[in-house]
Amino acid sequence: MGAIKQAGNSTEASLGEIDVLGADIALLQTSTGAHDADDAVAGHHAKPLRQEEPTPSDIGTVTYSASPGFVSLLVRLDVSVAVSSYQSGKFYLLGHNPNGGLMINERLFLKAMGIAAHGDTLLLATQFQIQRFENVLEPGELVNSTFDACYVPRITYTTGALDAHDIGFLADGSIIFVNTRYNCLAKLSHKRSFTPIWKPPFISAIVDEDRCHLNGLAMENGMPRYVTAVSRSDTIDGWRDRRANGGMVMDVASGEIICDGLSMPHSPRLYKDRLWVLNSGAGELGWIDRETGKFHCLAFCPGFLRGLAFHGRYAFVGLSKPRYARFEGLALDERLTAADSEAWCGIQVIDLETGTCVEWFRIDGDVAEIYDVATLAGISCPMSLGFANSEIETLITHDPLVIPHQPPPQDHAAPRCDGSSSGQASVEAAA
Repeated sequence: MGAIKQAGNSTEASLGEIDVLGADIALLQTSTGAHDADDAVAGHHAKPLRQEEPTPSDIGTVTYSASPGFVSLLVRLDVSVAVSSYQSGKFYLLGHNPNGGLMINERLFLKAMGIAAHGDTLLLATQFQIQRFENVLEPGELVNSTFDACYVPRITYTTGALDAHDIGFLADGSIIFVNTRYNCLAKLSHKRSFTPIWKPPFISAIVDEDRCHLNGLAMENGMPRYVTAVSRSDTIDGWRDRRANGGMVMDVASGEIICDGLSMPHSPRLYKDRLWVLNSGAGELGWIDRETGKFHCLAFCPGFLRGLAFHGRYAFVGLSKPRYARFEGLALDERLTAADSEAWCGIQVIDLETGTCVEWFRIDGDVAEIYDVATLAGISCPMSLGFANSEIETLITHDPLVIPHQPPPQDHAAPRCDGSSSGQASVEAAA
């Protein structure tokens, strides 16, 4: 197991097994395979650049650690992991470096929240914007002979502070997100901050009041299928009084509540014909029998759960510490006490067949909360660019030269001075 202690802009790796990219300074260049930068594939040219990204003054010492088999699991599954931490404003990409150690790429985005991945595109909901990243590398291209994906924020949608939570892609490629502040599902608008497209039946109006704390979104075939909410309250902040057992999962199409009695549920996901959900206030990963509405707990994890992704037979679950000293009023507090355990922040990998934690990634120190998790299949070592470092100005890629199609020249006669063409009679206005 390796650990990294990071303070300010310096990074110290113990045991040499974990690399952190983002707070340190690195020289970047785009290359293909093992070739030099001068042999880069046509259309992808980048000058060497310096990368330096400051750590916020309110984020002090942070320590990262992982189970001995965490990297081996990523290698075996041919997958990497994206993680958001809204409390610290960190957006992580976890992969493995050429030496077989863990590579952590971190960037700063205020209140990093929901993540969605599709093909070469990543979406990230932030405090008042939605960022759309594109992987600028072609298959076989590498940055620094290390990174096989480089996500660059290509489009920024400014929405205002909507407390956007989960996010996804609709079938037509447009973006949908949970607008928690206005208790609805919303689409982006070219003119307005958002366009509401659905609200729970018990919400009486689209108003600037977080009433039920709508948060999670499960997509199916490019359509919103299920959502989670902390309560069915229709008054401002009413959900806070229902944290212990007021949570529910709703069917978007019918508006029906298919499961209730949950504690602050998050991250509904459809995977292998099952509806999975995190019963966050109890620290439980489980699935819902959609016929009976019963929640079946598969695993208990020592933390407030947010962020759920799958790959193969494994679930990647995000854990958070309490925002204050305890999870006051939640079953999770009692379960941790009974287990003589403390909550921790990070990722646990749960075997869906046994319900056991097989590997983990842990964050200690001043980063204490995780919001979302996504898996990136077929990518070994991803990186991203942020706005707080100079490399976003200097990492430039371009497509090959494309000359717009020109219509073939027409054999037109030269115009005459009277405005008509030669060979044609001029037309005079009738008196």
